[in-house]
Amino acid sequence: MPDISRRRFLQSVGVSASGVGVAGSVYAAGEATVPAASAAPQASAGHAVKFKVNGTLQSLTVASNAVLLDVLRDQLHLTGTKKGCDHGQCGACTLHVNGVAVNACLSLAVMHDGDEITTIEGLARDGTLHPVQQAFWDHDAYQCGYCTAGQMMSAVGVLGDKRIPADDAAVREAMSGNICRCGAYRNIVAAIQDARGKIKGA
Repeated sequence: MPDISRRRFLQSVGVSASGVGVAGSVYAAGEATVPAASAAPQASAGHAVKFKVNGTLQSLTVASNAVLLDVLRDQLHLTGTKKGCDHGQCGACTLHVNGVAVNACLSLAVMHDGDEITTIEGLARDGTLHPVQQAFWDHDAYQCGYCTAGQMMSAVGVLGDKRIPADDAAVREAMSGNICRCGAYRNIVAAIQDARGKIKGA
């Protein structure tokens, strides 16, 4: 193996160091001249939507992925509609869209441009409780109350659907999408049937 002189060793180290220096300079220059196009895209300004909520026309700007439930609670401050499972399984967020009961947690706000939405806040009229609200009160059809708004909105939908039979078993089946963790189901059914009689009488 040939001997490497001190002079040759220092020369080789110097060449290596200069190569690293040149590469570093190129890298630094490249960093300084990154085109603006490679920067993260700015968030969309949102979409303009108009819908009528509890009889009042609302004009809002919402994100394309904004959920109807969150828009109602966070932008319109209608917090009666509750956020439960966020998967459409508990029914706490039930409200009416064009008279049909839907789960607000599964619905994008941009899909409802021009729709008419009713939340629990809009169920009473002129300071008078809806028959379903009054019946829930009279029959103690709640305990903790978290699910109650969704239960009431579903109950109004059930009573307005002529395809659903009036017997208790049919009511329980129709309301099966609304979970009451406190187990007030018997009182809920009693309240719905009481409200049915009051609505018919009216």
